[in-house]
Amino acid sequence: MVKLEELRPNLVIRGLIANQDAHIISVKRYGSEALEVVFKDQAGNIASQLLYRDAESRLEIIAEGRPWSFDGNGQLFRLVSEAHRIRLAYLFDPVLAVHTSIIEPLPHQITAVYETMLPRQPLRFLLADDPGAGKTIMAGLLIKELMIRGDLKRCLIVCPGSLVEQWQDELYSKFNLPFEIATNDKLDSAPTGNWFLENNLAIVRLDKTARSKEIQNKLKAKECFYDLIVCDEAHKLSATFFGGEIKYTKRYKLGKLLSEISRHFLLMTATPHNGKEEDFQLFLALLDGDRFEGRFREGVHQVDVTDLMRRMVKEQLVKFDGRPLFPERIAYTVPYVLSDMEAKLYKEVTDYVKEEFNRAKALENSKRSRTVGFALTMLQRRLASSPEAIYQSLKRRRERLESRLREEELLQRGAQINKATGSEKFLEEEEIEDIEDVPENEAEKIEREILDQATAANTIEELRAEINILKDLEKLAADVRTRGEDTKWRELSSLLMTIFSDSGVAKCDLKPFSEPRRDDVVRPKLSSRQKLVIFTEHRDTLNYLYKRITSLLGREDAVVVIHGSLLREERRKAQELFINDSNVQVLLATDAAGEGINLQRAHLMVNYDLPWNPNRLEQRFGRIHRIGQTEVCHCWNLVASETKEGDVYKRLLEKMETARKALGGQVFDVLGKLQFEGKSLKDLLIEAIIYGDSPQAREQLFRKIDSAVAPSHLATLIEEKALVKEVMEPARLARVREEMERAEARRLQP
Repeated sequence: MVKLEELRPNLVIRGLIANQDAHIISVKRYGSEALEVVFKDQAGNIASQLLYRDAESRLEIIAEGRPWSFDGNGQLFRLVSEAHRIRLAYLFDPVLAVHTSIIEPLPHQITAVYETMLPRQPLRFLLADDPGAGKTIMAGLLIKELMIRGDLKRCLIVCPGSLVEQWQDELYSKFNLPFEIATNDKLDSAPTGNWFLENNLAIVRLDKTARSKEIQNKLKAKECFYDLIVCDEAHKLSATFFGGEIKYTKRYKLGKLLSEISRHFLLMTATPHNGKEEDFQLFLALLDGDRFEGRFREGVHQVDVTDLMRRMVKEQLVKFDGRPLFPERIAYTVPYVLSDMEAKLYKEVTDYVKEEFNRAKALENSKRSRTVGFALTMLQRRLASSPEAIYQSLKRRRERLESRLREEELLQRGAQINKATGSEKFLEEEEIEDIEDVPENEAEKIEREILDQATAANTIEELRAEINILKDLEKLAADVRTRGEDTKWRELSSLLMTIFSDSGVAKCDLKPFSEPRRDDVVRPKLSSRQKLVIFTEHRDTLNYLYKRITSLLGREDAVVVIHGSLLREERRKAQELFINDSNVQVLLATDAAGEGINLQRAHLMVNYDLPWNPNRLEQRFGRIHRIGQTEVCHCWNLVASETKEGDVYKRLLEKMETARKALGGQVFDVLGKLQFEGKSLKDLLIEAIIYGDSPQAREQLFRKIDSAVAPSHLATLIEEKALVKEVMEPARLARVREEMERAEARRLQP
């Protein structure tokens, strides 16, 4: 007896023909109860027969025939074998994600992904290579390699709002990974009610997610567990020790949540350490709470991070041929002296700011005092920016305070200003600190709102007196503006005419390069075809410079602008024009271009406004000092040397240049860690504004700077910043190069 399921080609069967054996040629099945066999009898005749279940009892297998044959469906066989081969390709090609992506990886990227991160199961890691080292490429390689190996299905990218589109574009264009960005519309219209369950590859905005309990509750859903979560700019997730207590921010709490809902957790930041060991331990607790949780005690807690993080600085990065990956970077200080009218405006506005600062300190409401102080700081920074910026700021502030005066006079004549009307917005200390990190258009809106209305006036008479002062200051600023008294612009225009001249190489007798000639400095070449990036802090100044630079160069198409209010496509268009259009010579930008934009097409940069956060200096320089840059990068910092804050900044820049001679370009990498006897650069500049008239106070400020920027201290910071000493030694580089060549030879072409 033979079951119908046992019948197959090449069998010799008895029972199909009377007194003969039959050789089965093919079998065609009709469901489970019948089949048709085509067979050949002993005479060689071909016949067919339809068999049902009742025929099983009379059939008998005489010979098995060949155990295999090549008469199957070749196309199906090829398809199945190719799928199986691709599924196992990583066993033969150890860098399969590289060969299936549109990238040309560098040695430090290969070692980060294939030597450091992939072997860790589960991965809880901090990738802290310098800005411009290609951390996005490393993350994309890791994601794709894990997907190829069947170890990743669901992945979430958490990054600042200004970078979400860049992450989406990079992952799709280079790795063909279709990530979706979480937006309000998508979150609200999800059919299941939880958009994250419907999208395995997602990108969310860090601050939006940190503030939204609704989004966090969706992420907490049991089915929403992720295989990998990547946090970019992860230093924003930090918590701090303050007054002996731990201050948990909303971002830090989000970091804790993300750590709990993922198997692999990758933090990426170029600035993981803010100079405080206790804060760094809290940060590492996001990766390993058992080791790093709890109160930090100096001398007791020794933070060993060798198994949790990898850091390589720019000066240690090389190409496969052993040449340095990044060229040298050099900064120049361009001091200028205010004209008599500018000096008068500076003195009057600074005296007003100083007096209002003192009145703000006397306020009983600490939140109001803090908010007024923040507004005055903004006013002083606009004063240093341009006559246009300070004029527009004074005008808006005067108009808003006049409007408020009219309201208060109607409500209460001669009485104290009504603090319960809610017309004034007060900021918490955390909100002021967070302004540095919110998208530029939001920060600009908050700053303008606070600057225009925050006042220390307690009565209508005090408010009226402040408005009269503002009127005088506004008139003085208008006079400076209309007479064209702008020494800072003259310095920039002179610099532009020098850079865009066709004189070969800059000579030391040219004004923008008037520093003593040094043998260790590569002088910038001069050409009318090269490109320059100019950074300013304020939109009013940006608009002012756009008019003046286009007039100077004689063409509107010679300048493109990038600022926080531009839409994504507009920003991308400006970037593409600057990179690819030979007619575009200048990119004029606010700090919206300081993060997430690659501008290595240029190697020249000007800081028209110097930021009060030194991290911004590093971020700006990092836009042109990136992978792909082939020229030595030059940066000019314009500073009014006679102003109180300018005097302090000039001293800082001079000391940094002295340190650069001793330590090289690494001094730019530790700007964010600089502390001046426990105070930030912003606090130091405010001290200069308020107390800078005193020679003793000025000397004390200089002493703080000299101590903080001493080469020996900076060398210590560079060592601390490294945290984990990792270098690409020649022997290691040779090994990586050999392994890449071997992988290329073994590569399985799909």
